[in-house]
Amino acid sequence: MLKRLIVIVTAAILFSSSLTLAESKKPKVPDKFPPSPLEITTPDPLLPRLPKDKQPLTLQEQQNLEPALDALNQEAAAKLQAGEPVVAFEIWNRELRLRRFLGSLAEVQALSRVGAIAWKQNNKEEVQYILQRLQAIEKQAESQKKTAQVDLELWRSLAQAYQNVRSIKLAVEAYDQVLLVVRQQKDTTAVVEMLKTIGELHLSWFDYPKAAPVYEELLGFATSQGERVNEITYLQRLAYIYEQTQQPQQSLNVLNKLLEIYVSENNLTKIPELKLAIASDYESLAKKDPNLLLEAFKNYQEAYTTAWQLKEYVPAGDALQKLIALYRSQGQIDEALQASQILVQTEAQAANFYGMMQAYDQIGQLYIERKDFPQALTAFKQGLELAQQLKHEEAYFTGQIEKVSKANL
Repeated sequence: MLKRLIVIVTAAILFSSSLTLAESKKPKVPDKFPPSPLEITTPDPLLPRLPKDKQPLTLQEQQNLEPALDALNQEAAAKLQAGEPVVAFEIWNRELRLRRFLGSLAEVQALSRVGAIAWKQNNKEEVQYILQRLQAIEKQAESQKKTAQVDLELWRSLAQAYQNVRSIKLAVEAYDQVLLVVRQQKDTTAVVEMLKTIGELHLSWFDYPKAAPVYEELLGFATSQGERVNEITYLQRLAYIYEQTQQPQQSLNVLNKLLEIYVSENNLTKIPELKLAIASDYESLAKKDPNLLLEAFKNYQEAYTTAWQLKEYVPAGDALQKLIALYRSQGQIDEALQASQILVQTEAQAANFYGMMQAYDQIGQLYIERKDFPQALTAFKQGLELAQQLKHEEAYFTGQIEKVSKANL
């Protein structure tokens, strides 16, 4: 027993020692990642001299260097085309390191160009290197902003470069710097252009809450300057934004402004679609204020009436479907039945036989709710005739007919 205990203790000590040894032999985690290839400081033969004390190259030296860098860009592009992406980006990185000596703007524009290619090639490391360098340049530009005039072209280029590597938050922040300056300069044209760019960026990334105030401001400019086309565009954008963010009251405000414009211009073709959207907003708002249901009914009816007058039978049918659903939700079966009968005629005008078939089904279900089985049977038989022509849902209508026939006995 004692011998066995000694063996166990000895094994435990050896196991513990082996663990300690293994831990001591673990590879050390490097303190930092390898340096970015854009930060390599090895002298390059293309440089006429090593700039001392961070003194920039002379204008003549820059002019002599630029064609050589353009040649590097072309060489890298050729390598990429030839299926050698690793070599291509090595050449581009060399070009980018040297572009630094031509000034921040030239460097950012080159970073922007190569960044777009890196993103397209899904070269995540290269994108990260470029992003880091862009942020370093931005930090430098930020510090210079306090002592010198803001370089708008540099900030615009930074924003575009961030866009090219899909860093939208940083792109917007850079554009905000430009916007701040052009606001101070009271340059309305530049302000509008910046707002449009920022708004489109927010929309492209589905950031609707940030897009909304931008387009509200753009709408203000367009309205005050009587730019009707732009006014309509911004109202449409806002209507979409408020629909996506489920803000029916804001949506309603925008849609009513659009309606006023279309009515004043006698542009009736746009009205059914607008009335449908307005009715839908009222229906949403009626969940808190039931009195608004009357406005929902009214706008669905007007959407149908206008569409019918314009012989736009598809939106007319959409309006009737919404109206029927609303009647049913309020227990107004007679009104729902009346609208369903009109829907059959509307779908017939649109030559939408599938829509007619569904309308007959709806009528049948409504008559069942009223326990009017003979009328329900008639509706389902009419639906079956269409189903047989379409060779679709025949079994369903046959089943409904059998079920109603039994209930009618």
